[in-house]
Amino acid sequence: MRKIAIYGKGGIGKSTTTSNLSMALASMGYKVMQVGCDPKADSTGALCQGKQILSVLDAIRDKGDDVSLEDIVTEGSGGVLCIEAGGPTPGVGCAGRGIITAFEKMEKLGAFEVYKPDIVIYDVLGDVVCGGFALPIRNGYARNVFVVTSGEKMSMYAAGNIALAVDNFKDRGYAEFSGLILNKRNVEDEDNIVAGFADSIDTRVLATIQRSPLVQESEALGKTVVEAFPDSDQAEAYRTLAKIVLEEAADDQ
Repeated sequence: MRKIAIYGKGGIGKSTTTSNLSMALASMGYKVMQVGCDPKADSTGALCQGKQILSVLDAIRDKGDDVSLEDIVTEGSGGVLCIEAGGPTPGVGCAGRGIITAFEKMEKLGAFEVYKPDIVIYDVLGDVVCGGFALPIRNGYARNVFVVTSGEKMSMYAAGNIALAVDNFKDRGYAEFSGLILNKRNVEDEDNIVAGFADSIDTRVLATIQRSPLVQESEALGKTVVEAFPDSDQAEAYRTLAKIVLEEAADDQ
């Protein structure tokens, strides 16, 4: 089983990239589980006809100890198994702690043992790498960390913090930093800016995703680009990304 975390600053296109990656991998015959680790619980919308599924924390609030895997796992497009950790009631509680609670519930219910995915992808908000948001890095949930960035300053700042967080835990045998995914935002000289940034943190730009109106068009349909426009150059870019991720990601089995 390959266990992957996709990090990135909020609004950078991390969830779009992750969902298209999941769909591309599923179309290659892999059984994929995508776990959204954002209090907004909106990671898997493009895989679930644009609908927001019940999060683990909401299920716990509704059912307490009676929560089952059927309550928190939704089969999306391409057979992708979708889970949303969710977050606390606004203004009450800690979002990071919410992720920890969700992960503990998934583990207690044996989500991996029951569904036996080939690949698990955690879609993690990377603005703040602390508490629950660092869980995939430090607790052995993920083996490989990829970061989505653009040439925008704050996006690269967040990416640098994530790289540092991974480096701080590397001696404990936890996740390894596997590289950057450039999701372009039409910043002037963006390729060179991000390539220079990658050099400064001793990593590589593994793949580049061009800005495309097909992303918005597919999401308006409640789908990924890979599903809605499978013959497009944009869909091919996500399939290429999937192959690169497979090459980089370690297999625990």
